[in-house]
Amino acid sequence: MDSKRKVVLFGPGPQFKGGISNYNTSLAKAMDALGIEVHILSWTQQYPAIIPRDFIDRSSKSSLIEGTRIQVQYLTNYNNPISWAKTIKAIRRIQPEMVIFQWAIALQGLPMGWMARRLRKSGIEVIFDLHLVVQKEASSLDRFFTRYGLKTPGTFITHAYKTVDELKETFPDTHFSVNETGERDDKNKTVIKLYHPIYDLYQPDPTFDVEVEKRKMGLKEHVFLYFGFIRKYKGLHQALEAFEALRKERDDVSFLVVGESFWKTLDQKKLRTKIKSRLFQIAKKLVLRNSDNEQEYNALQALDERDIPDVKVYNEFVPNEEVHRYFQVSDCIVLFYLTATPSGVESLSYNFKLPVLATRVGHFPETIQDGFNGYLANDRDIADMTECMRRFLKNPIPSENVAVTASRMSWENYAKTILQIS
Repeated sequence: MDSKRKVVLFGPGPQFKGGISNYNTSLAKAMDALGIEVHILSWTQQYPAIIPRDFIDRSSKSSLIEGTRIQVQYLTNYNNPISWAKTIKAIRRIQPEMVIFQWAIALQGLPMGWMARRLRKSGIEVIFDLHLVVQKEASSLDRFFTRYGLKTPGTFITHAYKTVDELKETFPDTHFSVNETGERDDKNKTVIKLYHPIYDLYQPDPTFDVEVEKRKMGLKEHVFLYFGFIRKYKGLHQALEAFEALRKERDDVSFLVVGESFWKTLDQKKLRTKIKSRLFQIAKKLVLRNSDNEQEYNALQALDERDIPDVKVYNEFVPNEEVHRYFQVSDCIVLFYLTATPSGVESLSYNFKLPVLATRVGHFPETIQDGFNGYLANDRDIADMTECMRRFLKNPIPSENVAVTASRMSWENYAKTILQIS
């Protein structure tokens, strides 16, 4: 293999929290394992400075790229256009054959679109890896940034056909050539429809004593897990209500809630945080309906207002080295989302061979075969979500079934398709 093949991945580097950082890092590791020279060019600041949130992982002691040849540069500040130009110069010095941008929020369309235009003029293939096209709560400003950001690339990657449809709806006059092989169409914009690969950044610990740990955590025999950032669209409030009904029927179940409240990462008592929060609220009111403002969302408030037994909450960001604990003590993951794009938490669950309980929204019906690797509940139907939990307890999903799902969605095959390596 030609060891001089070079690829730049633009997106959050390993020091950032969240699924997009994990995804970008995983893709880099997969390409590095194939002998590609991989560079991650990362943000230093991903969003407007007024957003009242800390995006840096300050808890993990271990590096996710330790032992690789991946080179990382933190260069791009959303709020500083001079840094955008520096990023372009850095990429041109590397002389990669392609730059893959991670697209997950419309706000980033301005700097990413600006950089994409200049890179294409340099003869570099520009690929946008779409985790979604535009958020459900999109404002007119979001739609403008989306069209600006996504107008330039000649190649897109999607993880679901739903995302392909969203792209076509956004650009109705553009012809897209869609395939699952990675082949580029020289005459039309190419969409490579793949999947969300299975995360292998976090591995089960073979020496981990599940029963001892469950006793330490005060967990019952059957454990349902919610994992990841607590955000409105992820529907934790629905999951808690469904579990409450289940818990009234039986006392051998626990609900383990593990994750950081998305908008509560800064010290809320500090003046700087209060100023940022106020400015951000004003900005959001200018472009969003009040019903779409999730800053005040507090799913855990239900636990204060009424007693729901056997709900164990770890309301904090989980360091890399601690992730396995929560998955290994659990029997399944609960994703009763209000809306969904291909989910990193779903992918992470498959790596631990955990079945998925999800709502019939977004891509979930594409990836979850009801009764085989998980169970599906009707959208916004709490009674059916409770029934979904009952079905799982009555007919558990064999871990072997989940392993079959995981085997079809490897990072190696994903990277090979993008790079056109047979």
